[in-house]
Amino acid sequence: MYKRLSAVLLLLLLTGCNSDERILEKLGMVQTASYDLAENDQLKSTISIPVIDPESSERRQLLAAVTDSLKEARVLLSKQIDLRLVSGQLRSVLFGLNLAKEGLADHIDTLLRDPSIALGVKITVVDGDAGELLSKTFKPNKDTGTYVNHLLEKESSSNVIPPTTLYEFTREYHDDGIDPIAPIVKDEGDRAVISGIAFFQDDRLVMKIPAKDGIIFALLRGDIKQGELSLNLGERNGRKVMVMFSSMLNKRKVSVEDLGHNRFKFIIAASIQGSVLEYTGHEDLSQSEKRHKLERDAAEYIRDKAQEMVKKLQQNNVDSIGIGQYVRNSLTYKAWKSLDWRKIYPGVEVECRVKVTIKDYGKYM
Repeated sequence: MYKRLSAVLLLLLLTGCNSDERILEKLGMVQTASYDLAENDQLKSTISIPVIDPESSERRQLLAAVTDSLKEARVLLSKQIDLRLVSGQLRSVLFGLNLAKEGLADHIDTLLRDPSIALGVKITVVDGDAGELLSKTFKPNKDTGTYVNHLLEKESSSNVIPPTTLYEFTREYHDDGIDPIAPIVKDEGDRAVISGIAFFQDDRLVMKIPAKDGIIFALLRGDIKQGELSLNLGERNGRKVMVMFSSMLNKRKVSVEDLGHNRFKFIIAASIQGSVLEYTGHEDLSQSEKRHKLERDAAEYIRDKAQEMVKKLQQNNVDSIGIGQYVRNSLTYKAWKSLDWRKIYPGVEVECRVKVTIKDYGKYM
């Protein structure tokens, strides 16, 4: 009797497994998706699916549809292919610039509600039409989605751009003390490039900065363990002085002073160490006084750039540094909730303090 019961249970288990069977060759695994604002406020969706047939010369298959929502797009896209669409392998989501300006909250929420989509999916803004960029082939890369994904990973590792995932964007969108950010990718003809950083007020893109200023923003936003920065210190004795720092480390400290009457002073202190990879000036850096002079000049340059960036963020009422988080933590819950932070933030006094230390200036030091 026991053996018969065991056999029946085993048969039921096997039957259950077969009902949920997923054969790889019958699955369309979406790796990259893009969304753009179409006419009449509709949504243009484009997805990239890898071709796993070893005999095929194609590396990917592209599908596109214009609908009123992401879920409707999935239904229409599924009808264009003989495979079952699945999102478990989704790596990157690209949003067109016009759609990002309209707001991404509803689209991000739809992605979050899909349990098969990982929170580590990268969120990226395309300076232009995201679908057109995804559909283009940048030789020798046959899969643009994978190419862009690797580009984002490489640039974020050196703090040129901040890594932004579905989780990070959502967390900062729902936090009342910081605004989301995302990297910007642009089609440059024969290649795709990281062109800058997008800054959001809530879920709407309101401003952006070029990629060359990304490391300055990284210094304001937090600690960094790796980075490069090129400084133009102007002309000295008729010669342009350029300094290139590499292997940069930054320790950031912040403090908040309550000045009363809903006025605050926010202090950002950055302590930077780096190696001088290139120096075009005439000074002999083996002399400590000359080296310390260069450190002071570099600190002044970075401080001025940082203050300029903070001012631009405040003018656009975008708190991407997270000043509101520190002000909130310095107050009681009741006091914070009584503040209209959007109204107060542009008037916050922000002081950037920078200290630069040259670790070395060449292999002979």
